[in-house]
Amino acid sequence: MISANQGGDGSAQASIGIDLTPLIDIIFIVLVFLLLTANTQLLTLPVDVPKEADSELTGLSQEQHLSITILTEAPHWALNGQPFEEFDQFEAAFIQAYTDSPAINVVVAADKNAPVQPLMTVLALLQRQQITNTQILMEP
Repeated sequence: MISANQGGDGSAQASIGIDLTPLIDIIFIVLVFLLLTANTQLLTLPVDVPKEADSELTGLSQEQHLSITILTEAPHWALNGQPFEEFDQFEAAFIQAYTDSPAINVVVAADKNAPVQPLMTVLALLQRQQITNTQILMEP
């Protein structure tokens, strides 16, 4: 049987056994980590692609169109060849140009070395404006 030694003043030692406080701290830290990482939202942007693998690319028509260019380096956005430093300025100019002629085709051309985020920002803008008449330029 285990007995506690008594000190000089007659009191027993306070603890005999294993201190579980560090273990409980680690469990709570792991639990908080799992709760924070388990609920991360993945953001997606739906894109309609051709359903047939042998779909051919069609040439750009000679009709008037609104051209959005995604550039490799800042400024990343250009509207009909005019670059914009801030996306807010680009968005305002695009909305104004599109409201002036809503039947116009919107053409998006991205440099192959351009980052993806500016392109995703433009596609999100087109989706917010509910623009469905859009073409993406590709090399054959």
